[in-house]
Amino acid sequence: MKIVLLAGNSKSTFYLYNKLNKTYPVDYVLIEQQESIFKLIKARVKKFGLIKVINQLLFQTIIVFLLHLFSRSRIQKIKTEFELVGDIIPADKLIYIKSVNSAECLKYLLEIQPDLIIVNGTRIIRKEILHNISSLFINIHVGITPEYRGVHGAYWALVNHDLKNCGVTVHKVDEGIDTGDLILQHTIKVTNKDNFITYPYLQIGIGINLIENTIKQLQNNTLKFYKKEMVKSSLYTHPTLTEYIFNYIKFNVK
Repeated sequence: MKIVLLAGNSKSTFYLYNKLNKTYPVDYVLIEQQESIFKLIKARVKKFGLIKVINQLLFQTIIVFLLHLFSRSRIQKIKTEFELVGDIIPADKLIYIKSVNSAECLKYLLEIQPDLIIVNGTRIIRKEILHNISSLFINIHVGITPEYRGVHGAYWALVNHDLKNCGVTVHKVDEGIDTGDLILQHTIKVTNKDNFITYPYLQIGIGINLIENTIKQLQNNTLKFYKKEMVKSSLYTHPTLTEYIFNYIKFNVK
């Protein structure tokens, strides 16, 4: 089976490659160039308004910094438990692209002709890419879908006292935001030592295991897709500073 990672330049991409490559060799890793911070902020302001975006940025610069500072030992413990290794990906397997939606990306995928494309931390992939190559696209989503689409699914599930939907999903990629057919889902076990920063480590650790199970099913021709009916689906974004403080005081969600 020919496997390609189509991913953002993040720690989770390196964890995914190094863990997966031990059992299921990855042929190539296409790394998408990150959008400019200015462009991202401009888009957020247009969507959410200036006040909310400033409040989100305050959260990301103050709270996230402090949580990182005090979570080092917990993060290391999770990385050890799930064998998350951030070793450099070999240069001969790396291909850098401007965007997953570029003609350049499609050209590489058509040349490689992978059986499976594993998506991790990229922009929303347009139909021009999805419909012009026969490969199966799957994604690790750090949340339970369709209930928790968007970002920080575990955090928002805890805020909503929804432990049964605090977890991670592997799903087929379609043109929507985390709306593709489901493959596998699993909850995470949160301890009193975990917080906003450590939840994603738990999710990616379990998510990689789900990816391995998905590949095994694909090889055995037992892979099945499914949808959930009659469930509430919500799209979540980054918390603001005031939201985080409120949720911490009222619900003790870190």
